[in-house]
Amino acid sequence: MAETVKFWFDCTCPFAWATSRWIKEVEKVRDIEVTFEPMSLSVLNDGRDLDPGYMEMMKANWGPARVAAKVAIEAPEKVDAYYTAMGTLIHGKGQGGKKGYGAYDELIAQALSDAGLPTEFASVANTEEVDEQLRAFHNAGISEVGDEVGTPVVKLGDTAFFGPVITRIPEGEEAGEIFDAAVRLAQYPYFFEIKRTRTESPQVIED
Repeated sequence: MAETVKFWFDCTCPFAWATSRWIKEVEKVRDIEVTFEPMSLSVLNDGRDLDPGYMEMMKANWGPARVAAKVAIEAPEKVDAYYTAMGTLIHGKGQGGKKGYGAYDELIAQALSDAGLPTEFASVANTEEVDEQLRAFHNAGISEVGDEVGTPVVKLGDTAFFGPVITRIPEGEEAGEIFDAAVRLAQYPYFFEIKRTRTESPQVIED
């Protein structure tokens, strides 16, 4: 029987991207059914008093998240494809870290095209048209783990966690073995977290 995985992501988060690419590797070596759901660092940080430079990035991040919500509403079977296309541009091609409303508009248009989605979906990027639904998707993930976390949120079977946070993407059987270990931890009802100081950022830019 396939293991169910639900993965909440923000397109702009490099940690979510690295973890999602691990899950895509796991798909090749384990019987899993993965559902990708949008969440949003912009929603998470809305109203918080944070560094002005970071908040400018949060303004930019609304666009990709809103379009992800639009895809999840109108074409849920294509969320994975949109995320992969958007993430490849932002992280794989090093085009992230943008600031200000509308900063990702060109990348959104390209990602929709690459994913075979209607370019009209981009129209929600700079409006509040799907904000209610985006917040609902986001809150569904956060409600699984509590509000002291970010992205990604990964639900393995009946248990969700923030993370795992990785900076390199395991491949092949190694990806599967790490997944097996994560599932086993998730099955223990009294396991909550493992953490250590991170010594590098995600290494996800393509050669």
